[in-house]
Amino acid sequence: MATITAGDFRNGKTFEMDGKIFQVIEFQHVKPGKGAAFVRTKMKNIITGGVTETSFNPTAKFEEAFIERKKMQYSYADGDLYYFMDNETYDMVPIGKDILPDAFKFVKENEECTLLSYKGNVFGVECPNFVELEVTHTEPGLAGNTATNTLKPATLETGAEVKIPLFINEGDVIQVDTRTGEYLGRAKG
Repeated sequence: MATITAGDFRNGKTFEMDGKIFQVIEFQHVKPGKGAAFVRTKMKNIITGGVTETSFNPTAKFEEAFIERKKMQYSYADGDLYYFMDNETYDMVPIGKDILPDAFKFVKENEECTLLSYKGNVFGVECPNFVELEVTHTEPGLAGNTATNTLKPATLETGAEVKIPLFINEGDVIQVDTRTGEYLGRAKG
């Protein structure tokens, strides 16, 4: 295990403290006129997502945490378990629904995601930023209504709902930004 000090902190650095894994979001080396220097740190617990701010002595030592990122293919869901296939070993890895992010509602079967794990325990799933999905239900646009910024609700093949322009119809394949849930345009066919 590699040891790092608070003086080594950089944005994105992950470390273990009190049995929990944290990622540095922001840090600032502070050297007051009187007294000892310190490192003001804003950090996120990568398991719970909670953000805290703490000051450390620059010589404080921590175990560096190495987060494994592995691309895996989403296969299927069974109740509250979602199964991902390792593309190299073909092993199936079950992930609980509580670990999946909101953006997962845009992921369809056979889509590739990145599983984040620490010491073999999966704690997060990163979805692709952009996906192409078929519109399975939407009301037809009204003839003569050519307003360009008017949107209507639509249900996609994964069951997720988005707002789309009036000219998009059922059966059209569209691009969606999974981070914002916004319609980006028609898929290039």
